[in-house]
Parts: sequence; structure tokens; C-alpha cells
Amino acid sequence: MSVDTLLTGGIVRPLAGEREVVDSIALAGDRIAWVGDLVDAPDDVRRAARRVDLAGCTVLPGFVDAHNHVRLGSDAACAQLAGAETLDEVAARLHDWCAANPGDGWVEGEGYGYAGLADGAHPTAAMLDAIVADRPAAVFSYDVHTLWLNTAGLAALGVTGADQPFGTAELDDDGRPTGFVADFAVKGLARAGMRALKERGLPWASTERQYERLLSSLDLAVASGITTVVEPQNSPDDLALFQRARDEGRLGPRLVLAMFHPPTTTDADRAEFKALATEFADDRIRVGPLKLYIDDVVEPHTAALHEPYANEPSTRGRTYYAPEVFADLVTRLDADGFQLFVHATGDRGITTVLDAVEAARTANGPRDARHQVVHVECLRRADLPRFAELGVVACMQPRHASPEIAGPGHAWAEAVGEGRWHQAWPLRSLQEHGAVLAFSSDWNVAEMEPMIGVQCAVTRAPLDGGAPWQPEEAVTVDDAIRGYTIGSAASVHAEDDRGTLEPGKLADLVVLDRDPYDVAPAKLATVAVRETWVAGEPVHRA
Repeated sequence: MSVDTLLTGGIVRPLAGEREVVDSIALAGDRIAWVGDLVDAPDDVRRAARRVDLAGCTVLPGFVDAHNHVRLGSDAACAQLAGAETLDEVAARLHDWCAANPGDGWVEGEGYGYAGLADGAHPTAAMLDAIVADRPAAVFSYDVHTLWLNTAGLAALGVTGADQPFGTAELDDDGRPTGFVADFAVKGLARAGMRALKERGLPWASTERQYERLLSSLDLAVASGITTVVEPQNSPDDLALFQRARDEGRLGPRLVLAMFHPPTTTDADRAEFKALATEFADDRIRVGPLKLYIDDVVEPHTAALHEPYANEPSTRGRTYYAPEVFADLVTRLDADGFQLFVHATGDRGITTVLDAVEAARTANGPRDARHQVVHVECLRRADLPRFAELGVVACMQPRHASPEIAGPGHAWAEAVGEGRWHQAWPLRSLQEHGAVLAFSSDWNVAEMEPMIGVQCAVTRAPLDGGAPWQPEEAVTVDDAIRGYTIGSAASVHAEDDRGTLEPGKLADLVVLDRDPYDVAPAKLATVAVRETWVAGEPVHRA
């Protein structure tokens, strides 16, 4: 192997082998050729045509974001509502957006955090009418699982009953839509839902707006040190967006694309998924896993819990499939060779997924499927050992567990109740029980930067300081970094060429301004990305 690039003079952490730290790494084309101390380097390494002085910076394997909605992204055309803590603040931001964007079109907002509502109540069209009355308005929740419409928005999207192609509209006692639409992530982001939204004229769903979001998210990914993105929910219609980015030279990170398998999926759809996995099968764009939902989200009480919600004791949430039906489906998909990513946030939802995987293993025999439970937000203790026993990956988002997002006084913690707080994002407990942890951002539900997630995993405290929440579930810096590298690579069967810095693996790496192993835990998020390399070439320089 002919060496062409040598990066030296810094701290190189391979995350593999006997030595924790060396000072140099050599690349040959798109692969790693050698890792070690310069004093021990062979002559072909010393003669590399390109020598990069690391100037004391730290090199890690490129981050692998195991669950990142780059296609949804953050939409610059929307009013930004993240951090608005009251309805008055939501109103102020929407008013400012309307003043800056006059006209007859839609008002669109994103990042709404169920603010200003007591006891898990849902927002209504009347509330939004009081803010925007003269044109249709659509507000996406921060997790894109619900949609809030004003009266004009309901009319523009043709919402007259509960069952809509893009969600389930809540109805009042008289059977009229309230303005709150649940199941948006399950139905609205599916092929039929997006087509319906386009046909009914919602600008957010247009192809060009989607492509703009994708490009922005891809650029942010490499700026954040992410060299592989797992995009967890796509329809066949969406693949043209990724191919276009590749054709136009805008595909910075590598992509693993999961195809969305909603309850309406047919045999013909599954055959199409198989064909696409054959068509897109290289190390830049790979199609393969399937994304399913077993439940929804905690805040609006649509996740499935074993016991009733603390602030709405009339419900335990729901699963999208009866347990036996879901077990049959998972068994069939497992037999067909698919890897499954299953969204499950509530403890009953997670149990249902684990039961289904156990049924599949009993029927089909064990295989290295690496099915994932995605989110694992509220996990009962009895299910902790089952992840390792069943070979199920825990794909988790440490930032979501931050107390200023989900902790006491916020919708998540109040919904599950204090008696279940110990079940919240049990990172350390899962690790101690042998589970593979794959860490991710769930962009744009939370910030994309992996170092933010690392800090949250290590401190379990607010990002800007303060008391931790459930600190017994914190992990070490090394654990957290491995969750964003080795664990995430393994979660998509990519550990043979990603996740560590070893000869023969892809030359994907991140250069940080400081060594995170030598930074105060509360300052980890301030560790900056200086460079990101993919396939042996820099794709981002700060």
C-alpha cells in the first residue's frame, strides 16, 4: 500500500489495539495505511507526499450518527420555536416571522415543545387562530411527531375527519377537528403522507424545500465531525434527493438509508425495498434496514406504557400493532433477512419489540441481525438484560435525557411521573447488562454535534451547567465516544471499515482542537471540530 498522506504531531486515539494514544496516522488513498508513533514509522510513511501538522490536535475515528434525519433537517424557511417556553413566546416568534414574511402563503413553524399547556393538554386551532388568523398556519412539534394547524390550515389541508393520509386528527366532542394532528411521524413522513401534503400545497413538503434541508444537514454533519449518517426513515421517493446530492458533489458524509415500513406496507413495497438495497449498495450510499414504529412519543401520551400516565391516568398510550401481530410481522421480516430499526419510547412499547424479536429468534433461529430499539426512553428494569440476550442494539440519544429537555417540570418527566424517572434513558444500566449502545443525535429533534451528546451522556446535567438528573445512568467519556464510533458503526454492520482507526479501514476521521479525554466533563461540548476527513480527503476545515 503506497502512503500518500501523513498526519502527525498530535494525539491519535485509534480506539483499537494495545496503545490508547499515538502521535501519527498515515493514509493511502481512501484507506488507513498505518497508525503509530512517528519515531517508529517505516520509510514509506516518512516519505508521504502530503504531511499534515496536527499541531497538538486530537484525531478520533469519524463519528457515526446512528439516527439522524438529514432529509428532514432544520428548515430555514420556518419560524424557529425551539426554546419558546410559553404560548406568549410562541406567539411573539410567529408574529416576528409573519412581519418578516408578509404575503398570502403559509405560516410554518418548527421546534414547538408543547409549551404553555398544563397537564399534557394538546394545542388547538383556536389557540393558533389567536396568533395567526389571516392565512393558513402549520406548526411542527420539536420531534416532528405532531402537527398543529389553525382553522385556515385545517381547511387548506382538507382536514374534516380523524383519518388523514398524513396523521390522525384529534376531534372534539362534536366530531370537529381540534387542530392537533398526531401520528405525523408515522403517517405524514410516509410516502403517501408526503405526497398528500405536496398535493394539498404545504410548502414544507415540496421537493426543493426537502433538498435545501438535506444539503444544509449534510454540511452540518461534516462540520460536526460526522463521517457516516444513518438516515432512519425514507420512502423510495426520497432516494432521488440523495442521488442528486451525490451527483452534484454535495454528499459530504457517507449514508446508510433505512426504508420506512408503515403498517400499510405491502409485499410489493417490500420487493421494492429489496431492489433498492441492490441498487444502492456501495460505501457512499447504502440502502438496507427497515424502520418501523411500535408506539409514538411520551409528551402527548401516545407512547405505550405498562402503567397509566401520571398526569393522564385514563390512558397508557397505545401500540400501532397488537403484540401478536407485531411478533408475526417481525418474524416474517427477520426471515426475509431485513435488519429492523423499531421506534419505541414507552416501556410497554419496548417490551413489545423485545418480545417480537424473541419470537422471531424462536421461529427462525438466531442470526446476527442487530435489530435496533430506537430511543429506549423509558425502560423497565426487567428488560435490561434482554438486549444482550437477543442481540438487540440500543440506539439512543443522550441529549434527549438532559434535565432541561425531559427532566422535572418538563412534559416528559411529568407525563411518566417520578416513580418512573429511574427508567429514563438507562445508558449505564444497559451497558452493564452487555447491550451494544449506538449513540446519535436524532437531528433535528436535538443538536447534531456529537460532542454535545458526549457531554450529556457523561454528565446527565443541563448543557449550560446545573444539577444532574438520574446521574447514576451517566457513562464515561470513553464509553460515550465509543457509542458515537464503534457502537454506531457496529449497529449497521459497518465495524469492518468504520468506527476505529486501524490499517485497512476507511480513512474517515475527525480532528478536534483538544483531547476530550483531558477536558472537564462540563466543557466537553466546547471541544471543537478542526477538520473532518472522508475517504482520505478533508471535507470540512474550520
